[in-house]
Amino acid sequence: MEFHPEKDLCSFGDEEKSKTNLPQSLCFSTHQRVSEHNVELASARPSSASATSISSQPMSPKTPWLLSPVRLSPSPPLLYHCLASLHRQEGNIFSITVSKDFVFTGSESSRIHAWKQPDGTDMGYIKANSGQVRAILAQGKMLFTSHGDYRIRIWHLPLVENFIAKKITTLPPRSPFFFFPRKTIHQHRDHISCLAYNQEDKLLYSGSWDKTVKVWKVSEKSCIDSFVAHDGHVNVIVVNQEDGCVFTCSSDGSVKIWRRVYGENSHILTTTLRFQLSPVNALALSLSSSNCLLYSGSTDGLINFWEKEYLYGRYNHGGFLQGHHFAVLCLVAIGDLIFSGSEDATIRVWRRQEENCFHSCLSVIEGHHGPVRCLAVSLVNDEVLKGLLVYTASLDQTFKVWRVKVFPTENGNKESTPDNQKRDITESEINPTYHKP
Repeated sequence: MEFHPEKDLCSFGDEEKSKTNLPQSLCFSTHQRVSEHNVELASARPSSASATSISSQPMSPKTPWLLSPVRLSPSPPLLYHCLASLHRQEGNIFSITVSKDFVFTGSESSRIHAWKQPDGTDMGYIKANSGQVRAILAQGKMLFTSHGDYRIRIWHLPLVENFIAKKITTLPPRSPFFFFPRKTIHQHRDHISCLAYNQEDKLLYSGSWDKTVKVWKVSEKSCIDSFVAHDGHVNVIVVNQEDGCVFTCSSDGSVKIWRRVYGENSHILTTTLRFQLSPVNALALSLSSSNCLLYSGSTDGLINFWEKEYLYGRYNHGGFLQGHHFAVLCLVAIGDLIFSGSEDATIRVWRRQEENCFHSCLSVIEGHHGPVRCLAVSLVNDEVLKGLLVYTASLDQTFKVWRVKVFPTENGNKESTPDNQKRDITESEINPTYHKP
């Protein structure tokens, strides 16, 4: 393992449609793009987010739907601009993570590329001994990466002024007998697809295509728990940092909630959320002072969401967001915004209204020519206009950096528009869909 500094991004890939390198300073262009898609409420009953949306999915006859009129905003709610587009020559990017100072990408190769936040200075790359970096997670001064040898590597992130990453350890630790490598009982048997970290307990969670979840005590470099979580690939793990709940989703079409047994290392299944038959590819947790919502993106193109009852701790199904034409592959929640990347090559930006959990589609970001495999979002400033940097990677082998400005809602999210632009969109009643195991 070694660090390789780079002067420019030529070895990373050529600029798409030009030879312009990633700028040393990320800033707005004077030619910002206003979304051509009007604001639209996307709720539990499917409603077309554009004129070209596919036909609605059949609804469950047991679910009550209520009509809820919504007015569209006459002013653009969001501006976006593509700052850089890089074409990879080392294979597809599988994972992106953002820390306070850096942006990292993991790909088919053994190189983990890094850029400085927010100005985009190229910091070079970290060289590992194994490629297929399908999961990557930055946490404080640590960087966790999963590799094709079904192991996890932990790196120490240095100061920005002296970027020389140092490998701390490998999980599980390698056998001391170098010439006789063998898999341990704590090692995953297939690709590690996702990573999550419990900040309070200092626990690392890893999910794999072998259908299991493993829990690692980082300080002890040991696996303290391992359990079969699903009947299919474990695709995403999310940890609620407030109460320690662990959420997993799978290609078996379910979302499950796990809790650590008090005083022990084992985990028990508390709830199974199942509102669709399609494989679930993405999860995102949105926490605020007033509510807690869990979002799941599935192969049918829908984004289901559940709202937590703080009194009983149950998660009630609040509806779903429809707009993507094909599978939802990645989700990120930041504040009241939800970003979704899809197989239809677009990124949608949704905004939630705090008082009623209505969701509006602010924009459809277009630019990729293949499925959007992963994305990450970084908040630049939170003043009158909310500024964000959005990093996306697609199976068209491009990595793009977007600058996004979100305008505040008018009159407390009560948007108005001329009468000829009014639409009736539907919203579901809160409908509990939890099942005790």
